[in-house]
Amino acid sequence: MIGPRVGWKATWPAHRAGILAAALGTATLGLAPFWPHPHIYKQLTNLARGTLTAPIDQFDLLLHGAPWVVLAGALLRWRRAAARRSG
Repeated sequence: MIGPRVGWKATWPAHRAGILAAALGTATLGLAPFWPHPHIYKQLTNLARGTLTAPIDQFDLLLHGAPWVVLAGALLRWRRAAARRSG
């Protein structure tokens, strides 16, 4: 019987480079600046409050949010490949 983790381990080598690159982008650009808090946090707070009106703030949200979207896409691609392999 093939367990559910076999697919994850078997597909990791094929997806490793993309996931690690996306994780590096998320850790650097997605979380910058690191002090006092990540810029994406401020932009998401402004979005929730409805005060994200300046074009530069919208660009900042796009710039700092893009690595998170790429990382989520890479992880979903890996998950789908593992699910296809497991059966």
